[in-house]
Amino acid sequence: MAEKIYTETAPAAIGPYSQAVKAGNVVYTSGQIAIVPATGNIEAADIQGQTEQVMKNLGEVLKASGTDFSKVVKTTCFLADIADFGAFNEIYGKYITEKPARSCVAVKDLPKGALVEVEVIAVTD
Repeated sequence: MAEKIYTETAPAAIGPYSQAVKAGNVVYTSGQIAIVPATGNIEAADIQGQTEQVMKNLGEVLKASGTDFSKVVKTTCFLADIADFGAFNEIYGKYITEKPARSCVAVKDLPKGALVEVEVIAVTD
């Protein structure tokens, strides 16, 4: 049976979903946007600041799931503007160093006007 993951150190879900679900030794995170857990708001206005917050949020969800960025096997990245691709990669690459499989696409809109959203799949052992 799948285990729902929740941690107060990452933003609460803003819809009917879990922060992550763990099935066996695989963790599937929901997409994270740049919400600061303490305030519930997006505080960074640029892609670098938002990406930094997204990655911090994902790190907390992974930690609560019993894993970390070194065990990520797949990421899916959504950018509000593909012109932010290079700046996004600079921050993303500080956290995701093992070069997992990845998709990165531009989308029309993201929740709360976010500039970036990232979801990951990771293993726990």
